[in-house]
Amino acid sequence: MLIPVILSGGTGTRLWPVSREAFPKPFMKLGGEFSLLQRTMARCAPLADGNQAAIVSNREYQFKTREEIAGLPAFKGIQCTQLLEPAGRNTAPAIAIAALWADSLAPDATLLVLPADHLIPDEAAFQAAARNAAQIAQDGSLVLFGIQPTGPETGFGYIEAGAPLGASDARRVVRFVEKPDATRAAMFLQTGNFVWNSGMFCFRAKAIIAALDAHAPDLMAQARLAWAASQRGATADRVELDATAFAACRDVSIDVAVMEKAGDVVVLPSRFGWSDIGSWKAVAEQFEADTDGNTTVGEAIFVNAHNTHVQSDDRLVAMVGVDNLLVIDTPDALLVASKDASQQVKDIVTRLKASGHEAARLHRTVARPWGTYTVLQEGARFKIKRIEVKSGQTLSLQMHHHRSEHWIVVSGTAKVTCDDRSFLVAANESTYIPIGTRHRLENPGVLDLVMIEVQCGDYLGEDDIVRFEDKYGRVG
Repeated sequence: MLIPVILSGGTGTRLWPVSREAFPKPFMKLGGEFSLLQRTMARCAPLADGNQAAIVSNREYQFKTREEIAGLPAFKGIQCTQLLEPAGRNTAPAIAIAALWADSLAPDATLLVLPADHLIPDEAAFQAAARNAAQIAQDGSLVLFGIQPTGPETGFGYIEAGAPLGASDARRVVRFVEKPDATRAAMFLQTGNFVWNSGMFCFRAKAIIAALDAHAPDLMAQARLAWAASQRGATADRVELDATAFAACRDVSIDVAVMEKAGDVVVLPSRFGWSDIGSWKAVAEQFEADTDGNTTVGEAIFVNAHNTHVQSDDRLVAMVGVDNLLVIDTPDALLVASKDASQQVKDIVTRLKASGHEAARLHRTVARPWGTYTVLQEGARFKIKRIEVKSGQTLSLQMHHHRSEHWIVVSGTAKVTCDDRSFLVAANESTYIPIGTRHRLENPGVLDLVMIEVQCGDYLGEDDIVRFEDKYGRVG
């Protein structure tokens, strides 16, 4: 049984301000209908011969991931299990957990492990390579997908390929090389026996478990503890890993933990076209350029501008007399960078986190399990939000120590609990929630509830919430 396992854990700091901690790179849409995660799901759906798949992600993303699964017609009929990490611990613990899950599901399980945030244009060629890899993996080999280099790229790791394995296209792995400088990358390209390390794998569940036992026994032992103590959803579509046991897993990649040490590792050179979308420069390369080399998502005007990429969803951007720029415009943050410095965008996120700036974590519009909220304006002692609650959804029973709230219903009907009272608030009506009052907001109607919230107080941070009850499991 071939089981796709999608690793959806990276925050994509090089793609700020669109990718943020609460809305990471896999959920990004690059000018199309579907997100990177959904494209990955669609690409591997025909390969799930047992109609089973798994997505490994942080538990904070479980509701958004569930929406992504439900919104993809190609995944209907596939039982997709979310393996929910309490914290990111790199690829080795994630793969260890996925292997334990798959081995409990089917003794003959073979895993196809894919990052959620890659682009592969030729899906048919990828699927043929994946089936070939699954066949090779049946003898216990750990198969990596190597990408034939198209240039002396310094942003990728390389794999030196050795002798071919019989009639197969696969070759023994001689060594792994971390991101080289330009001179070494050019040398690798010239020798012809180096491929890019794509971070995609195929192996039998029992084979990778045995390899982890042999080369990272401490990690595998801890993963078994986290798996044994995990909480399983009633519908078998969710496994929440034990926070204490999983946090004790060593933070290490599967390459370092296993692949660089094991003797049965092979690489399958592939030519299906691939991008890890690791920077805004890589994003720009996915779009057709005009005669001056400019690319755009959204509305833009270029006058005497060349080799420039603009992304703007909400307003017109005009570029005059500029070259080789990246301009990424979002409602609350604007990035202007040289294409040559696109890898340094992650340094902005580092500085934002160090200063405690919310733009490192949140967009102005924030998704929640019950709907969304958008910060319209904020200043000293006040914040104004637009809140949208989906039909039948309920916010937690909560209180705030530092702020009061005024709610004005724009459309729909709100059911409000305020201490020991419950009452309805209709469109064009309002209510007031004093500081320290237990309260809850529900949408009992069939239409979405839209309301304006005005917060007043000494501290208006999102962490000023004490939850008493929550249908989404966020208490504590």
